[in-house]
Amino acid sequence: MSSARKPVIGLTLGDVNGIGLEVMLKTFSDGRMLEWCTPVLYGSTRLINYQRKQLNLPQFNYFQTPSANRIQPGIFNVVKLWEEEIPVQPGKPSPEIGAYALRSLKAAVADVQAKLLDALVTTPVNKHTIHTDAEPFSGHTDFLAAVAGVTDYCMLMCGPALRMALATTHVPLQAVSSRLNVPMLVNKLRIIKESLIKDFGIEKPRIAVLGLNPHAGDGGIIGTEDQEIIAPAVRQANEKNILAFGPYSADGFFGAAHHRSFDAVLAMYHDQGLIPFKLLCFDSGVNYTAGLPFVRTAPDHGVGYDIAGKNKAHEGSFRQAVFLALDILRQRRQFQEMNANPLARSTLAKES
Repeated sequence: MSSARKPVIGLTLGDVNGIGLEVMLKTFSDGRMLEWCTPVLYGSTRLINYQRKQLNLPQFNYFQTPSANRIQPGIFNVVKLWEEEIPVQPGKPSPEIGAYALRSLKAAVADVQAKLLDALVTTPVNKHTIHTDAEPFSGHTDFLAAVAGVTDYCMLMCGPALRMALATTHVPLQAVSSRLNVPMLVNKLRIIKESLIKDFGIEKPRIAVLGLNPHAGDGGIIGTEDQEIIAPAVRQANEKNILAFGPYSADGFFGAAHHRSFDAVLAMYHDQGLIPFKLLCFDSGVNYTAGLPFVRTAPDHGVGYDIAGKNKAHEGSFRQAVFLALDILRQRRQFQEMNANPLARSTLAKES
């Protein structure tokens, strides 16, 4: 690596009764990670000490700081947010733990918005323990969009074999149909296209759109949403110079491995997209929020209460979340530089 400043990656604590801190420390116990970035965890050194004992990582070194303004390169940094000891009980949901997870998340988001961090990697939380009547919480994606003041955003799951976007996320299945409409789907496709160009360097991305009903409605016999909403949205997207195709019957689409012919796939609801994604990319998948003004990634798994505290969690997805954040940061810089240089744009157009 060069001597230039390395990207500063903010890390949220997540639910400490789960596996988030475990996969984080396993990732950064490999000193080579520090050659690529400067990690900054928002939480407490007491938790680091507890977790490294559980994982038998006595050589895991860190630097404690009161602020991201005073971090040190070449070492794992911890911004100390509180003094008290947290009662860690692996595998057990706790509203108290949820409150600390929210404190960590808020502090990290404030610093990434203040440009003290280059990107954010969040660790899993339990929505039930972090949610309160005073501060509702339905998930990281919606929370981050609200804090950033963004209304046009999209959950984009990224893996080596597939990029899967979701039209709707954490909503009951019975509510999916009522949430779908032509303008919303066209807007999702626009967000996906812009992200694939700006964040992934794909000049002319191709996006597949899955149908809602079995067999994509089978010509209206099994529901009319595919004919009345999804197909018109695909047509309108193409009129706006978005290369969208579909709607495809989800079972046949993945059964025939048609996803290999596209740069991304848009699913209509959570399980329709996440089941094939996790089958193909479980240990390497990353949750990315397209449309935010800052870069945010996360591992594609949950809190993992069933294996928490047992040193069984695999850190592959978390490591890939860090790498994807770094890749997107680099790609965004290249995109900005190219758009600031008309000669570079014209050269690229001639070569394409």
